[in-house]
Amino acid sequence: MNISVATAQGRVPVTIIQLDGKMDGQNYQQLIDKAKELLAGGAHDLLIDLSKLTFISSAGLVALHSVALLARGEAAPDTDQGWKAVKDMDHAKKTGTQPHVKLLNPRPEVSNVLDMVGFTQMFDIFTDQAKAVQSFT
Repeated sequence: MNISVATAQGRVPVTIIQLDGKMDGQNYQQLIDKAKELLAGGAHDLLIDLSKLTFISSAGLVALHSVALLARGEAAPDTDQGWKAVKDMDHAKKTGTQPHVKLLNPRPEVSNVLDMVGFTQMFDIFTDQAKAVQSFT
């Protein structure tokens, strides 16, 4: 998986993280590490562009969940605990959508997985980048 970063200005500055390839157990930590780096560097609002992501595994879902927690100022789950990190996502879905992390343009195969695990309740998902950028306040 390749990760590229750009910024856009809406009502507030938005950092766009574009994922390209497959996100699985071999590389999901890259997204978590990149988010930590960006947030430590002053980023506040993250738009994760999934338009080039062709596959997402359960580890990839843990990475998205971890990024949301980090953006809220919380600790990411211990990914070495495997299924416990996945189960923690169920609790997070009950807290509503994430105000500082939104998703953009998931491909159908990724969108189906996000929907199946309930991430459509956890993340605002956009198909238009300009509207996504403007949605951050």
